[in-house]
Amino acid sequence: MSFKGVDDVPVGPYCDKESTLVNKTGEWRNMRPVLDRTKCIRCYICWKFCPDVSIKILPDGNIEHDYEFCKGCGICANECPKKAITMVREE
Repeated sequence: MSFKGVDDVPVGPYCDKESTLVNKTGEWRNMRPVLDRTKCIRCYICWKFCPDVSIKILPDGNIEHDYEFCKGCGICANECPKKAITMVREE
């Protein structure tokens, strides 16, 4: 993509359509979420708040983190009402 001048540059962030589906961003993180299934009440608040759509709802109703796309921001752990998600250092 090229722009002719400053006036051609879009205001705000820009990313090509569906580029996040192929650009695996999980290697960026230094913390990763770990789920304790015994504490999870399947409220899906973590899924709703995840800015990277890296939390998947499985057919059985459980959730799973897609570590290829998770950036380790910790929003899921922060929003979980039962503290079923904790952040641990990436190895």
